[in-house]
Amino acid sequence: MNLLLYATTVLIWGTTWIAIKWQLGTVPPPVSIAWRFWIAALLLFALLRIMRRPIWPPRAAWRLLAAQGVTLFCVNFLCFYYAEQVVPSGLVAVVFSTAPLLNSINGRLFMGRPLQPTAIAGALLGLVGIVCLFVQQMAGHLGDHAAWLGLAVAFLGTLCFSAGNLLSSRMQSMGLHPFATNSWAMLIGASILTLGSALAGMSFAVEPSVRYLGALAYLAVFGSVVGFTAYLMLVGRMGPERAAYCTVLFPIVALAVSTVFEGYRWSALAVLGLLLVVAGNLVAFDLTRRIFARRAEAGS
Repeated sequence: MNLLLYATTVLIWGTTWIAIKWQLGTVPPPVSIAWRFWIAALLLFALLRIMRRPIWPPRAAWRLLAAQGVTLFCVNFLCFYYAEQVVPSGLVAVVFSTAPLLNSINGRLFMGRPLQPTAIAGALLGLVGIVCLFVQQMAGHLGDHAAWLGLAVAFLGTLCFSAGNLLSSRMQSMGLHPFATNSWAMLIGASILTLGSALAGMSFAVEPSVRYLGALAYLAVFGSVVGFTAYLMLVGRMGPERAAYCTVLFPIVALAVSTVFEGYRWSALAVLGLLLVVAGNLVAFDLTRRIFARRAEAGS
């Protein structure tokens, strides 16, 4: 089950980048994000009704839901939408791939979780691999002040993503399913974005094109309902540290899509980066030890 959830998250989030790119243009980012989470929240509430799951969370969960709505379904996305307007997507992916490390550190600081050496080592390997994959995009931006500001905004978004992970883990330990918590947190995030957009005088009209509407549908249904549910179920089953390793792997899927649609060219350094990311996965999930242990058992 964990492998299915992991593969689902990586494949979906590895392809949402192109849908987000198709949304950039005439519609302000806060409005696009608000529409996305209004649709996703309503779909999740409908699913809860169909499955006859409880909808109303206990009183103790509301402060956690509000915090998750602000961090994971509001500020997180605002940061990355705006960061990608001034920073190449490869640089943003490098910043986002620090999520496993942030989850380990924040879990230790705020929840007393023990640091998992394999998860940290795997995340470091994966981070080096991502840097190798995107080093060509990183070249020429070291003296760009706007790019550094964009990286800082992207790092803030990653911190918010990490905070949302820990909040979800806390609520799942209370017995709450991600279907229910995501519904309310997305609703809270969408409400904040809608209010902020209205106060800023932004138009809520959507671009009436097949590309924009198709991207909105994909992001709401697959990127939000399916992707976030699968990922946060992983957080509950595996812990935030190992679950967040998806953030290191999904840029590989994005590169594969870019190879087909945008002519991304692979270099020797990029291939090395891919191998490091795969090695990081093996280390993070302690798969090498398990493989050798099984071989030893089979040999005996």
